[in-house]
Amino acid sequence: MSFTHTPIAGADRLKVLRRDFAQLVLLKRQTATSKKEEQDKVDQQTKQALKHDQFVDTTQHGLEWASENRRSLIVTSAIVVAAILAVVAGALIYNSRANQASVAFGAAMQAYQTPLASPGQQVPPGVKTYASATERAKAANDLFNGVADKYGMTPDGRVARYFAGLTYMEEGQNGPAESTLKQVASGWNGDLAALAKISLAQLYRQTGRDSQAVDLYNELTAKPTTTVPAGLAQLQLAELYEAQGKPELAKKIYAQLKDKDAKGPAGTLAAQKLNPAQTGPGGPGGQ
Repeated sequence: MSFTHTPIAGADRLKVLRRDFAQLVLLKRQTATSKKEEQDKVDQQTKQALKHDQFVDTTQHGLEWASENRRSLIVTSAIVVAAILAVVAGALIYNSRANQASVAFGAAMQAYQTPLASPGQQVPPGVKTYASATERAKAANDLFNGVADKYGMTPDGRVARYFAGLTYMEEGQNGPAESTLKQVASGWNGDLAALAKISLAQLYRQTGRDSQAVDLYNELTAKPTTTVPAGLAQLQLAELYEAQGKPELAKKIYAQLKDKDAKGPAGTLAAQKLNPAQTGPGGPGGQ
């Protein structure tokens, strides 16, 4: 850039100096901008190169680690696959055994529900019967025990154990009945355990151990289940008091049930116990 040296008046010279200074400033800015753009370009290229190097390094390290730990990876993968296969196989085996248990339990229940017929009684052709409840209970007991022993880890196997206890009772084998029912009563299934406990209470009553029966009825009342509601346990307790000649204790329970469960089955039975005349011939319940 060139500057003129022709004599200039004071005001005009000031304008020229301002113009020249502005041109110098503009030139410096353009030069600085150009340098900055070049520097930014270099920085961008450097960053890309660094990124590329980091990616290469990371990939390289990953490949090296995989190579060094190849055997460990293979072993770990094999363990995971084996565990999955074991779970799948276990589920298939359990389902198969559960189906077999269901079939076996059905056969035991069929025997338990076989009709009774006295000797000489006419029955339809092909219909199996038993001469007595004891004979039938023994036949069913063998089947229930077989299911429980073979398929005890399945739901049907656990229920079969309970029915084995019941059929022992019907056979009059109190010792095996008690031990079997206690085994079921201590199980994790609350509903099944409650059934075993109320059956145990009945066994205690039959064998002169009323105090133990009372304890079980109170326990079942405090911790009701779907299979044994509190009302059922209280009705059984009231009947025990009646059998002991303690009608006042029985009436107290019946009155409580009538008020607490007025429209339910326990309350209805309690009301009938308190007013037996109403259910007789001529009473409201006997119409």
